[in-house]
Amino acid sequence: MDNTVGSLTQLQRSVIIGSILGDGYVRIFKGRKDALLEINHSFKQKEYVDWKFSILRNICRSGPKMRKSNGNRIAYRFYSKQLPEITKLYKLFYQNKKKLIPSSLKLDPIILAIWFMDDGSRCGLSNYYLNTQQYDLEDQHKLISKLKILGLEVTLNKDKTYSRIRFLSSSIPRLKKLIARNIILSMNYKLSYNPVETERVSARVA
Repeated sequence: MDNTVGSLTQLQRSVIIGSILGDGYVRIFKGRKDALLEINHSFKQKEYVDWKFSILRNICRSGPKMRKSNGNRIAYRFYSKQLPEITKLYKLFYQNKKKLIPSSLKLDPIILAIWFMDDGSRCGLSNYYLNTQQYDLEDQHKLISKLKILGLEVTLNKDKTYSRIRFLSSSIPRLKKLIARNIILSMNYKLSYNPVETERVSARVA
């Protein structure tokens, strides 16, 4: 995963795409030529943000910083530099400033792992989800088709007003095989089920 793509390594590109699918944002400020990436999570996920920064460090001007967000939420975030390669991703994933799923999207295990750490959740032993409520139904069906290419059987699950992606129980072993090696320790509670460990880890990083 060390081949370069422009000024991004393939690993960096996968981390960025996985983040865009999840909680990351790409934007172009008014009057600027190129786009930048914003990584912004709760401070409780500091270890995860620091891990992302360690991979993207050379395309960033400074490290992650704390920031008080809405209400009592403490955010922890960093920005990339403005880069032509990120502008290309902005044009691919955004239309009229709205995030969408390009037909050309190709998932790999690292993209999927980042996406799952951002937006994945688990309920009990066999209910695994990707919280894709931000996407419309057309884009969610695109995501389903991309996941099926990786050998994953998924469906849409109604979550109150919106829908999200649910992995069929028969696909959980395949999901774990694809992404487990790329899930960092502090986010492992999203993938593994151990009631005692889950309670301990969730209290620290959820």
